Amino acid sequence: MAKFHGLNAFEVQYLRQSLCLTQEQVAGLTTMSVEDVIAWENNETEIPDPVQKQLLNIEEIIEMQVLNTCDGIEAMFKKEPKRRLAFVVYPDQALYTQYNPQFLSSLPVTELYTSAAWRIKNECKLILEVDVTLVPFDVESYKAFRAEKQLGESMENRAKWAAAQL
Repeated sequence: MAKFHGLNAFEVQYLRQSLCLTQEQVAGLTTMSVEDVIAWENNETEIPDPVQKQLLNIEEIIEMQVLNTCDGIEAMFKKEPKRRLAFVVYPDQALYTQYNPQFLSSLPVTELYTSAAWRIKNECKLILEVDVTLVPFDVESYKAFRAEKQLGESMENRAKWAAAQL
């Protein structure tokens, strides 16, 4: 069995960028310093194994969400004619945290959620030939939509609001 050599500087930087994270965010997520992240990306120090595993785990969580979501969309379109879909994305951490507490343990920052949504959008277009639009969440518009339709707060109602924005 070959020995795992870990991520090199290029791979660390690419992984961070593919997750749409800044060096500061990686430092915060891993409880390391920004200087540590910079040193990893400049090949000055090796990224510790637990940190590598943490970042690779986040990548795997996103990939699983993409696969599961796309499988659900594909199943839905077997029963219904193809149509456009809208996904809500959150413009800042406060809104993401307020409206998606269920995701915070696996995708703690809004950039990770948005990265997953972007990948789902691309996968749907390439594989399923489904157009997905990412709709930035607007609290006031959403509240007005709910009031008009006499709806409560839910993920499903945010999805209905997003679809109405198309």
